Amino acid sequence: MSLAAATNENLAHTSNVLIYSSMAVYTLAFFAHIAEWVFGSRSKVGRTAAALSGPAAAGSTPQVRIGHQGGSTAVLERPKVVTRSAAGSRDVPDGPGAAGGTFKGDLWGRIAVSLTVVAFAVQTGGVVARAMSVRRAPWGNMYEFSITFSTVAVGAYLILLALRKNVRWIGLLLVTTVLLDLGIATTTLYTDSDQLVPALHSYWLWIHVSTAIICGAVFYLGAVGTLLYLFRDSYENKIANGGTPGRFASSVLERLPAAKSLDTFSYRINAAVFPLWTFTIIAGAIWAGDAWGRYWGWDPKEVWSFITWVAYACYLHARATAGWKGRKAAYLALIAFGCWLFNYYGVNIFVTGKHSYAGV
Repeated sequence: MSLAAATNENLAHTSNVLIYSSMAVYTLAFFAHIAEWVFGSRSKVGRTAAALSGPAAAGSTPQVRIGHQGGSTAVLERPKVVTRSAAGSRDVPDGPGAAGGTFKGDLWGRIAVSLTVVAFAVQTGGVVARAMSVRRAPWGNMYEFSITFSTVAVGAYLILLALRKNVRWIGLLLVTTVLLDLGIATTTLYTDSDQLVPALHSYWLWIHVSTAIICGAVFYLGAVGTLLYLFRDSYENKIANGGTPGRFASSVLERLPAAKSLDTFSYRINAAVFPLWTFTIIAGAIWAGDAWGRYWGWDPKEVWSFITWVAYACYLHARATAGWKGRKAAYLALIAFGCWLFNYYGVNIFVTGKHSYAGV
């Protein structure tokens, strides 16, 4: 075995070790997020959220007494109020977050974020080592795409946190998804380090596939926000109609941002990345022209990329149309992300086309 081959093999082994190590740290972050939600469920802030969400006296800011500490009475100010987007809306405050305003919950939440940062750094090292072992962009097959996708998704989440955005409520679902993604990648999709077919030896690999990964990762964050919006909106509707939510809803959903906040978050995320997805399709067409001599050939991957584009375009148009705001637009957003998922997993695994040369 030549020295270069031995070096590449060692780098590939290092990459595998780093990916498995990141999974171990993500697991610790998962349990820390669980602890955050558990301690947050005991929050006095959470138990008074329903009372605060009721109609308030005009021009007044109510204060709620929540107990005595050292002979004094702790006073809770009403949280910031936002307006729901659904018909018949009323003022609803953002929830206090997964930590519920408790010291222990917040401590565990910070530990979870710190562990996520460490896991992200280790996973990034694994992706870089994979790239060095094959001396190319580390997304030439589904295994490499998957480990890079989850890395970018976590990176986008951490950037939002660094910008002081209120997104820590995504943490538990994100870490769970990353563990599932890496579990599938390492057990089912794993492919030994190898060189690519001639058609993939192009600088367009760096441009086209990297933008596709970024788009998918950000679309995922938008889909999480949309899904939680539907649950939170149902919760708020039930309260508005005089219903009594169950224990789970009272413990978990009341700590999420208001439905309007989640709806706005998802819309802004999807709207921000949609132009990049448009560029991804255009870049793919240009690459196809260089590699195969035609810009469009109705290949399954091309078709489903375009279907995904149309689905997100319909969502954005519906979201900007008064009659389609709220839940109807949210369903379109989830359908659009479902198209993206099928374009990745379904087309790559079950459909044969020109994009099948990389295998899984």
